Amino acid sequence: MKKASQFFLLVIMVVYMISCATIRDGRVTTYQRTKPRPGEPMRQIKVGAFIWDLILWGGAGVIIDFATGAIYKPDPVEMRKHEQYVPHSARH
Repeated sequence: MKKASQFFLLVIMVVYMISCATIRDGRVTTYQRTKPRPGEPMRQIKVGAFIWDLILWGGAGVIIDFATGAIYKPDPVEMRKHEQYVPHSARH
């Protein structure tokens, strides 16, 4: 019984950790952290992370993710640069 309850608590902790964009997505880029200037396009929010934060964290995850910028999608231009670059060691 004790092992079953420990396993259950472990599963709950893993689910909570996966839902938070700060923990799940790792590094936050400068683009995600920087508030757009007047006239610049708004940053897009990761809808899935936002919903999971609300459901599982009850709002605490939303506050943390907005404060760190992890709730925002990375810069699409930077993402394309990284997708195009494939290190020589990773080529098949």
